Amino acid sequence: MMKRLLHAFALLPLILGTAACATQTANPETAAATEPSAPAIAQLPEDADPALWVLKDEDTTIYMFGTVHILKPGMTWFDEAVKDAFDKSDELVIEMIEPDATKMVQIINDIAIDKSGTSLRDKLAPEDRANYEAALARLNLPPASFDPLDPWFASVSISLIPLMSNGYDVNSGVEKDLKAQAEMRNMKIIGLETPEQQLGFFDNLPEEVQIGFLNFTISTLDDVPAGMENMVAQWANANVDALAELMNAGLEDKILYDTLLADRNATWAEWVEQRMEQPGTLFMAVGAGHLAGESSLQQKLKAKGLKVKRLKY
Repeated sequence: MMKRLLHAFALLPLILGTAACATQTANPETAAATEPSAPAIAQLPEDADPALWVLKDEDTTIYMFGTVHILKPGMTWFDEAVKDAFDKSDELVIEMIEPDATKMVQIINDIAIDKSGTSLRDKLAPEDRANYEAALARLNLPPASFDPLDPWFASVSISLIPLMSNGYDVNSGVEKDLKAQAEMRNMKIIGLETPEQQLGFFDNLPEEVQIGFLNFTISTLDDVPAGMENMVAQWANANVDALAELMNAGLEDKILYDTLLADRNATWAEWVEQRMEQPGTLFMAVGAGHLAGESSLQQKLKAKGLKVKRLKY
């Protein structure tokens, strides 16, 4: 169980976008009828060229690269303009620097394990509980598997299972590859958020929102792999507008939207604005959903008078 939780922790920035994608890819005909503007299903290209941006002044350059936190092994994306920008950089900036396993377990125990004495299943309405237990049975998991967890962390953990069953590997994420490259080059690595902060974004959501998130995860679980395939393909093809629709479609609840996307982008924009006052070249890699849509990091920076340019390659 704890190994699964540790894997799930690494996917916190990803999971809502993945579930949201599933709702728009499970049945293209139905989706077309109910979501006329939903992007078409993308095909994974032989040569992935994800979108890349740059913000610069006389002595400071910040490259901004949208990432996918989990991929299938063997996908090539670290080349051409992306590699060139990374090679020019002195520092790597990512969402969070993962602590070691011992520290991770302590953080999970402190934050993600429910302390109320009420099991997860007992928090669910009868019909939702039946659907939840049926989903666990399909995954060959005992019904009590996630009883000690808060609802949001159960959602993250459960969503990971069909992805791994379909060939995705938590060790093949973009950040892990970039971090390995940076360590080989003795680059400075900066985390925009702490592990406690990332867990806290979810853990501080009202319990009814967490339960709604869990119910949504269960209802779309069978479609998660197809949704992920589409999201990765849109990312690889640099279809930024389509990616924004997919990754942010599950955030209709204002609390979720503000907590997981808009507010974080606003905080990061403050960080970027301050960092532009210091010389240097940085490669900033954050979840692709943060660099797409009307509340994107670029839009937050634009409101501050800082112009981010899309690099064509």
